[in-house]
Amino acid sequence: MSTDQTGHDGANTPQSAGNPGETGPEFLQLITPAGERISHPEFDFWVRDVTDDQLCSLFEDMTVIRRIDVEATALQRQGELALWPPLLGQEAAQIGSGRSLRADDFVFSSYRENGVAYCRGVDLTDLLRVWRGNASGGWDPYSINMATPQIIIGAQTLHATGYAMGIQNDGADAVAVTYFGDGATSEGDVNEAMVFAASFQVPVVFFCTNNHWAISEPVRLQSHIQLADRATGFGIPSLRVDGNDVLAVMAATRLALDRARRGGGPTFIEAVSYRMGPHTTADDPTRYRDANELEDWAAKDPISRLAGLLERKGLLTEELQQQVKDKADTVAAQMRRGCTTMPEPQPMDIFKHVYSTPNSWLERQQDHYARYLASFGDPAGAVSEEGAR
Repeated sequence: MSTDQTGHDGANTPQSAGNPGETGPEFLQLITPAGERISHPEFDFWVRDVTDDQLCSLFEDMTVIRRIDVEATALQRQGELALWPPLLGQEAAQIGSGRSLRADDFVFSSYRENGVAYCRGVDLTDLLRVWRGNASGGWDPYSINMATPQIIIGAQTLHATGYAMGIQNDGADAVAVTYFGDGATSEGDVNEAMVFAASFQVPVVFFCTNNHWAISEPVRLQSHIQLADRATGFGIPSLRVDGNDVLAVMAATRLALDRARRGGGPTFIEAVSYRMGPHTTADDPTRYRDANELEDWAAKDPISRLAGLLERKGLLTEELQQQVKDKADTVAAQMRRGCTTMPEPQPMDIFKHVYSTPNSWLERQQDHYARYLASFGDPAGAVSEEGAR
């Protein structure tokens, strides 16, 4: 098993075979698609403290972010958003990892980690600002320790590695965590980030959600080996986990975070999941994806899997299901209201947040633009609270 080569007690962890016919890291699974809990000699340790109440909370989290996703997709189809990148089917990967982080860890994500953003406490309206076209960034990264989503494929891995070098320089035990998809592993930025992370042994976790499709390109085309095996070429320990198993994802993430905090350097996690919806709402996956493949993965659904476990434990009561439904409905209504009542940006808002301190060059442009707008008549509607000099 390509982990950090040590167990929680510091003993060496032996190499383990993968799935039949496969090589590379063991495929970690703690909950089967049928909802049966599987015991694991090493990874049970990392989720030993997860109580029944916490399992119910994870179920609620995944249900809520799926509802957020469905509501945002509907908003886009109704013309309220310009675009939306669905996370349908990837709830366990995002919640299992997101709920493993400390408040002082810093997240660098792609555009699909809306579930991680929910875990970090992003305001629901802020989650939609960019996709509505009302802002170039949805939130203050330092208020929740999560950078705004990166659209350039894989660029956030460099940002995370650089931030982790800063953590190391400060002597802190926080961790930088970067999220990306399988397609990003073919980008130069990701590979360069892993070179630096391995060279300096910085506290960064590379979390790759292998959802099998980089838009219309299947993962089997871009990589003839498991993605987790790519990291070992850089000298980075890797884990391959069932990304539809929230408990397995949590165990893998906790192990990687602990390793980084102890000075053990980076870890690469490949969370094997599936993108049930389109790449974005501008995509039509029926043009390149077999319907049978979608049906096969629907049987491995992350939410129904955890529901199966809860049912086996006698926890999936009508009361719990109603409570979760009510929470999802409330969140969806709040998000829709925030979207449809979002103030439109004013022309002078373009000058907001360009520099952290006053800048004469920018002020000169602002003055010229204000006078240009004024030439068309009453400028009151064009000047925001921060825009006017």
